[in-house]
Amino acid sequence: MAPGVTRRYKAAMSLDPRISDSPLVRGVGDLTSWFRDRERPASEWKVGLEQEKVGLVAGTLDPVPYDGPRGIAALLRGFERYDYAPVEDEGHVIAAQKDGLTISIEPGGQLELSGRPFQDVHVVAAELDRHLAKCRVLGEELGIELLAVGYRPWGTPATAPWMPKSRYLVMRPFLAARGRRGEDMMAMTASVQASYDFGSERDMAEKLRVALAVQPAVVALYANAPFVDGAPCGWKSFRAAVWEDVDRARSGLLPFAFEPGFLEDPYRRYVEWALDVPMIFLRRDGRYLDPGGQTFRAFLAGGLHGTRPTLADWEDHLSTLFPEVRVKGVVEVRGADACDAAMTKGLTAFWKGLLYDRTARADAFALVSGLSLDERRSLTLAAGREGLEARLPDGRTLARLAGELVELSAAGLCRQKCCGQQGQDERVFLDPLRARAASGRSPADDALAAFAGGGARALAAHLRVA
Repeated sequence: MAPGVTRRYKAAMSLDPRISDSPLVRGVGDLTSWFRDRERPASEWKVGLEQEKVGLVAGTLDPVPYDGPRGIAALLRGFERYDYAPVEDEGHVIAAQKDGLTISIEPGGQLELSGRPFQDVHVVAAELDRHLAKCRVLGEELGIELLAVGYRPWGTPATAPWMPKSRYLVMRPFLAARGRRGEDMMAMTASVQASYDFGSERDMAEKLRVALAVQPAVVALYANAPFVDGAPCGWKSFRAAVWEDVDRARSGLLPFAFEPGFLEDPYRRYVEWALDVPMIFLRRDGRYLDPGGQTFRAFLAGGLHGTRPTLADWEDHLSTLFPEVRVKGVVEVRGADACDAAMTKGLTAFWKGLLYDRTARADAFALVSGLSLDERRSLTLAAGREGLEARLPDGRTLARLAGELVELSAAGLCRQKCCGQQGQDERVFLDPLRARAASGRSPADDALAAFAGGGARALAAHLRVA
């Protein structure tokens, strides 16, 4: 999109922060303060879940279109019976919201649940179960199947039904120009993500660093994308390969998190990195403006389109950064392919056990502290190619590392009083992860077996969650 080209939108309810009443950014200090203002005491820490699903027209391998009686729009409208309010963009429904819970669409029609944050993983899990039950009811009526998989097994970005959302009309050409796999990422991938609070600058730094450090084990545990355009592709998670060629400036590992001094000044380090990432869009007066490749640092220094940056602009910019672990108002872990409900629930408990306990964080980092940056990058790619069979430089398999991390998480949950002393035992959600680590089989191995035994429709049935 050429500089100055705009896209106008009108929403019944907004999924984006307001710009007009947001404070102006006066300098870098305001941006570091933005993170500091989001610190929370440990007594208020919660767990947030985002879960994406890929749609098929029931009984076929075809993606679900946006329009029509068997379309994504009809599915979103269907949630009105459960008292969800529709969200519209230029007359197109793009989401449904109720009491802080949002059901929205990704660029290729992937359906995403953005759940409410809760302190108890059991409550997070129960909300996921209720959501999937509603999806099953609506899907049966409309003739739509929803699959938990990291990369759509059939078709290409060119055959995907791109959704009519203004934000995506800007992002698509931008990312397509930055890497070969930008459109794959937008239209074809699906993930499960979890978010965690932080209590101080040091606390955020430790959580970000350890989450980045052990991400290869999580990629392997959740590797569930072994097909491209209907055939095995040689990767256990092709989604991991996709992210290697989207936009190196805004994705991948964050090297500064492993540099000396990071733990003492993490807000500033994260801000300095984000300032130098080119902006994808700027919203003003109901329009998406093209920044023309300008960075947020340049925007802060000289303005853009006659405007000055606001904190809402900063929030927009942070939402378009895609590292393996990112920081917004929370620490968001992003490395897992979409998987079945049991594995999805397990992810929230796994990271809660590690991130919300300082001893678990330290012990987890010690398992991989000796790796260089190049070895960390290589290990993430190996996890995508080989799953739990991939090996660290010292010969350990990722299956072994994952098993050790699961036990550290279990111990961390106990120290948080989440293992039966008070209330229900959250360690039960770790059982599927423990079993996978012990078997050395990533979800992709089961998907490949289903395909080998019964073909494409058997694979669809294996991956179906609603």
